[in-house]
Amino acid sequence: MTSAHSFEGTALDGLRVLDLTAVVFGPYASQILADYGADVIKIEPPAGDSTRHTGPAQEPGLSAIFLGINRNKRSVVLDLKRPEARAALLALVDGADVLMHSMRPAKMARLGLGPEVLCARNPRLVYAGLYGFGSGGAYDGQPAYDDIIQGLSGVADLMRRQTGTPQYLPTVAADKTCGLIAAHAILAALFQRERSGRGQALEVPMYESMASFLLVEHLYGGHLADTPGPLGYPRVLTPWRRPYQTTDGHICMMPYTDAHWQRFFVHAGRDDLAADPRFADITARTRHIETLYALAGEIVAGHDTAHWLALCQRLEIPAAPVNRLEDLPEDPHLRSVDFFADVQSDSGAAYRYTRSPVRLAASRVTPAMAPRLGQHTAQVLREAGLDDAAIAALAPNAPPSPSAS
Repeated sequence: MTSAHSFEGTALDGLRVLDLTAVVFGPYASQILADYGADVIKIEPPAGDSTRHTGPAQEPGLSAIFLGINRNKRSVVLDLKRPEARAALLALVDGADVLMHSMRPAKMARLGLGPEVLCARNPRLVYAGLYGFGSGGAYDGQPAYDDIIQGLSGVADLMRRQTGTPQYLPTVAADKTCGLIAAHAILAALFQRERSGRGQALEVPMYESMASFLLVEHLYGGHLADTPGPLGYPRVLTPWRRPYQTTDGHICMMPYTDAHWQRFFVHAGRDDLAADPRFADITARTRHIETLYALAGEIVAGHDTAHWLALCQRLEIPAAPVNRLEDLPEDPHLRSVDFFADVQSDSGAAYRYTRSPVRLAASRVTPAMAPRLGQHTAQVLREAGLDDAAIAALAPNAPPSPSAS
């Protein structure tokens, strides 16, 4: 099987994924599978994924956001409104292990691409629907983007509790979190298939996934059904939970255990706080977390960053400087683990990628260029058994069939 990878023996070597998703949620999930060695075939409409045009670009269709979530993939253009294109996709399904999409189920059913049809055609297929909301629920079928899910799931409210103003996190947290969940759900279904011999349909709804993610710590007192308490974990909600200001900048410092706080107070010359019952253990500290962090902030403000970094290292208290985004490419740790990789496109333009953060001893995938729109259409369709005439008939500028809807 040909793929975007130039090596063999990866964790998902020989696994073929048909990815009909777009934007961030689905493409991030499929990039994770590609980073483990799967042959990910990105199925795009003639206009391409919208992220091909999001952010700065050196070459048309290879914009920044697209580059960040589509490495190690192949691109095939199919206009699924055309029956010939749907037939070509079905030929690809016959040899696929996974099909993932982010269209509404009703639309996939109208196209003849619903899970019942495709799983009957290929009983080993893992069919993953990536939706905004779970099927059968009150919000089923409603459109969902990262901002919508951040608002519904409680993210914006958490920001309000901490800052006084409802805000979104300055990262597409819902898309990426749900992408991680989709990747591990697909891998779980593949693992079950290895035991049972059969694939299955699965759905990954953004709203439920992000609510689950947020409520790990923030369901808090809501876990206690007989004696319910307030929701929201106080330690991470206090406005004082932020980098501490020093005389010359800021530091991230995290005394956490009883011993950490004792050492910090004693070496800061505050034996009174070391003996204060409000800070004696984690239960007491949680009750008085705002006071604790405010006092720590006052103490840290008395010395420069270098002082606190050295002291925390000596006392074995976790601490680190505050990196700007611009600092990350030169960060000594990221450089020493070869986190960034420079890649050339076929035109000779230079690009910088991150590699997968995961390291497997027997599987390594080097970042490869994100594909140009339709770059691998002919190659992939030939692998599926289509001849040159059939492939030529699928060209985006070919006239649509009268039966296309």
